[in-house]
Amino acid sequence: MASVTFDDVSKRYGEVTAVDDLDLAIADGEFMVLLGPSGCGKTTALRMIAGLEDITEGKLSIGDEIVNDVDPSRRDISMVFQSYALYPHMTVQRNIESPLLVRKYEVDGPGTALRKLSASERAERVAEAARVLDLEPYLKRKPAALSGGQRQRVALARAFVGRPKVFLMDEPLSNLDAKLRAQTRIELVELHARVGTTVVYVTHDQVEAMTMATRVAVMSMGKLQQVGTPQDVYARPVNTFVAQFIGTPPMNCFPGTISASGTEVDIEGGTLPLPAGIQSPPPAGTAVTVGVRPEHLRTADAGSFGVVVRAVEWLGHECLISASVGDATLVVREVGMSSIQPGSALQLAVDASDVHLFDPNTTARID
Repeated sequence: MASVTFDDVSKRYGEVTAVDDLDLAIADGEFMVLLGPSGCGKTTALRMIAGLEDITEGKLSIGDEIVNDVDPSRRDISMVFQSYALYPHMTVQRNIESPLLVRKYEVDGPGTALRKLSASERAERVAEAARVLDLEPYLKRKPAALSGGQRQRVALARAFVGRPKVFLMDEPLSNLDAKLRAQTRIELVELHARVGTTVVYVTHDQVEAMTMATRVAVMSMGKLQQVGTPQDVYARPVNTFVAQFIGTPPMNCFPGTISASGTEVDIEGGTLPLPAGIQSPPPAGTAVTVGVRPEHLRTADAGSFGVVVRAVEWLGHECLISASVGDATLVVREVGMSSIQPGSALQLAVDASDVHLFDPNTTARID
């Protein structure tokens, strides 16, 4: 196992900057998720760890070793891709064993000393990987005889069998249906708990990030936006991008102005309380962006502000109510079935502890 450290790492392709001054320390044994939309630089960062992309600037370390110029084969990492990339003519057992057959030798202790893996040790490692990932009944089958979830577990076992310092995973669940994704998320968390190896996991799916990560690193346009536990990133987003990228549905963001008294925020149709515990409230008359999560808005006979309902979506366990506040649209989450109808007027309330303020120019959080 090993830590992974990006020290002002950048990757440029001509005039295009894919990763811009990335500073990120991934602890030994951590499950770090790189989260962001397509084109944000997360996969490029992962490929730099693997040695598949050269580093334009900065230093990248695995453990105590700077690996900028270290060959990928000497980095002691394993990678799982979106596609299973299994050998169709080989059995599951042979697929899992294939990295050991190709490499045959591994680093033994400090320095670069190599030792050969015996046939018995290879068999022992395959058996261990198959046991951990519940693949023992399928060892004699070929990939064509497996389900999608089973094939992905074989790909994970193949990565696990070499006992790498770092697991790299590039959207490994994207090809699975919703039920299998949920099941495999649990299996990945359990696998990490068993082996304790450092995992760097790339995804655009914030549900995967929130449910699996020790910490989440949110990226946008090649820049790191925020790093923290899923709970911290959800509760205290550093800017409107993070606020609206994390959460389903995302945080409601709409314009407001600090009231003349300086104790409230004026919005279309009413007022909201200033966030609880705010250290430096903006002066009266300052334009702000107000953020409130859908689950923190509640209907009330005498609410803080009024909205007009546009649509009601019943999802079985909850309802999502879309409503207009001025030119903005917000979403209210209610548990169970709602009797509210489109076109009706609604009063909403929110606690001061659930209100967020952002600078409309910089998009940064106001604390």
